[in-house]
Amino acid sequence: MPVPLYQVKAEFFRTLGHPARIRVLELLSEGDQPVHQLLASISIEASNLSQQLSVLRKAGLVGQRREGSQVIYSLAIPEVRDLLLAARIILTTKHGEPVELVDELSRQSVGSVGSE
Repeated sequence: MPVPLYQVKAEFFRTLGHPARIRVLELLSEGDQPVHQLLASISIEASNLSQQLSVLRKAGLVGQRREGSQVIYSLAIPEVRDLLLAARIILTTKHGEPVELVDELSRQSVGSVGSE
């Protein structure tokens, strides 16, 4: 029996439901990045970043390749940029005027949500 589209969408949005995953996708929207650069930009433990990247890889949202000793990550689906932009527009509109939204990672000196 086929899975209804709304259930597949719900699972997709659950995958996006972690601040570190959103931040990784924002950073990769700016261009491909090696793990050490992502780690420096997100300021979380390496094991946590690895776990979040694994979730995004399994979901098919990011890809990886080796360049020498470095692992480089990239968006597997360029439309993810559009999704992040749409989320930013929705959140800004919801608040009635441009506002800077801060998530838990931002409070830990990571940067603001939606900084594409």
